[in-house]
Amino acid sequence: MNAHTLPAVSSANLPETYQAAQVALGECQRVDECKEWADKAAALASYARQSQDESLLKMAQRIKARATRRAGELLQQIEPQQGQRSDVEPRAGDHPKLTRSDAARDAGYSPHQQKQAQRIASVPQDQFDAQVESVKPPTLSQLAQQGIKPKPVMDLQGRDPKEFNRALHFVGDFEHYARDLGKKNIAQDCAILNPSERQRLRAAINTIDAAHDQIMTRI
Repeated sequence: MNAHTLPAVSSANLPETYQAAQVALGECQRVDECKEWADKAAALASYARQSQDESLLKMAQRIKARATRRAGELLQQIEPQQGQRSDVEPRAGDHPKLTRSDAARDAGYSPHQQKQAQRIASVPQDQFDAQVESVKPPTLSQLAQQGIKPKPVMDLQGRDPKEFNRALHFVGDFEHYARDLGKKNIAQDCAILNPSERQRLRAAINTIDAAHDQIMTRI
């Protein structure tokens, strides 16, 4: 990329000081505002690389990291599945909803960028600040890696994984059945059965009772 094809830094609408940029980013209330900041910072970083201005490059990297984190924070404020749109005036009887993915897409983020922003927002604030303000600011990828929450390790208690999985589903089937029965009004349901349905139900219960007897003698 040629430096002449980049927008002039003087017209990039970035605050004159880095401290002012931090304040402005903290006040961003829309994801697209953060995206605009990140894009301008990326252009500024490219300009700085070509002009070999390390101080300008690091400032741009810090601004982009903070803009991406702020976008992630705003996205995390939206419920995982659905959230109320803040940019649309609701009509009577209408309840427009906006998901995190909708908000990110509307702001111009790709699915990867959305995930990256949310992961960076998950990095503890003190750790994020220390790294971003260091002599060598980390890349967005490096920051996002730190925001990945490890999956909890399940204790198999020395059992074979296949046996553990079978046991989990076996017990789960009965728990699900117990929950379903607990929600039913058995007296009312039995009262509406015709003779054929009663016969089918008795046959099913007899099979279940036989299975229950086998289980109870083994546990």
